[in-house]
Amino acid sequence: MQKYNALYAQSGGVTAVINASACGVIQTARMHSHEIGTVYAAKNGIIGALTEDLIDTSYETDADIAALRHTPAGAFGSCRHKLGSLEKNRAQYERLIDVFAAHHIRYFFYNGGGDSQDTAFKISQIGHLLNYPIQSIGIPKTIDNDLPFTNNSPGFGSVAKYVAVSIREASLDVASMAKTSTKIFILEVMGRHTGWIAAAGGLAKNKESDGPHIILFPEIKLDHEKFLQKVKYAVNTFGFCSIVVSEGLKNADNTFVAESGLTDAFGHKQLGGVAPVIAQLIKDRLGLKYHWAVADYLQRSARHIASLTDVEQSYALGKAAVELALAGKNAIMPIIVRESDHPYRWRIGEAPLEKVANVEVALPRDYITEDGFGITDQCRAYLLPLITGEDYPPYVNGLPNYVTLKNKPVTKKIEKTFEV
Repeated sequence: MQKYNALYAQSGGVTAVINASACGVIQTARMHSHEIGTVYAAKNGIIGALTEDLIDTSYETDADIAALRHTPAGAFGSCRHKLGSLEKNRAQYERLIDVFAAHHIRYFFYNGGGDSQDTAFKISQIGHLLNYPIQSIGIPKTIDNDLPFTNNSPGFGSVAKYVAVSIREASLDVASMAKTSTKIFILEVMGRHTGWIAAAGGLAKNKESDGPHIILFPEIKLDHEKFLQKVKYAVNTFGFCSIVVSEGLKNADNTFVAESGLTDAFGHKQLGGVAPVIAQLIKDRLGLKYHWAVADYLQRSARHIASLTDVEQSYALGKAAVELALAGKNAIMPIIVRESDHPYRWRIGEAPLEKVANVEVALPRDYITEDGFGITDQCRAYLLPLITGEDYPPYVNGLPNYVTLKNKPVTKKIEKTFEV
């Protein structure tokens, strides 16, 4: 039986559990070595595939591949690079097929968010147009939790857990010092267009006096007066006010509160820090002492506090991607299907890449309280299972023991180089 090779690549912002999906892909492919030859990884995502910078994962020990499951970030490097349309960027897609053919690659697994699923879909299309038999499978990943079809996105559960824990602990800190010191604490979290991550902060609140007292969502335009009244109420009633704010918070005129005027590689507007803007508003209008923090990369790299549910689902999706490819599937993405909340049960399903690509799922309005500053019981029921369970990495000398792979490069076979 003719065996063909596979290529795995990571894309976009990395997470605490994207390597668990990589682990699922590689371990499952090794279990099917009679059908799949070498598993290559593209160095720095699709860029490595374009430049023929490939990594031979067969040089990694089984133990090191297993350790990917508890190692954060992207073991093979990621990138923010959008290929664009087939019509305008045909040369890039044809280059990918040339690289696939040179290395006998017939299976392609792209682990990323909406833009990455678009790329995976277009690769299936160019394979069909050029009569090259490539099976392109997308593996979902995004901390923003905004992919369609899947009940939740791998990477989100661990960020949600980090944010909920962080705002609970910070709120206790501020409450203890509020009499004579800081009365306002603001935690800025990621979420350009959707408030899923900000909503997770609401899980820390069990009673009215608990923080966060206010959550500011991208889905709810900032009303300065209502917001300041809410801050005053919390300070007057509880002695302090803790706030979670999404980086994508918008003004009444639909502009970002913290827009910097720059754009990233995907063409998204760069956001420049909403927490200090909100802090200054409170200082100017209410004269209250504040502190603010930006969770930034910390929230998405915190593998030491990852959600067990998130780890298990991320691994399962990587495993399923290989199994679906071996079953002859193409241009699809394995997804999480929630079967029940109590007890929490889920299974793997699948969705067509054509319908997944470039679609964002916003936080439903009925997940946000009527006043726009908190989460509802329905939202809590959705979120809680996703942060449940602990899966601590091994520790050595008090620090997590993460793996660094050899990442042995593959000899290039195409003489013509390609500039990205």
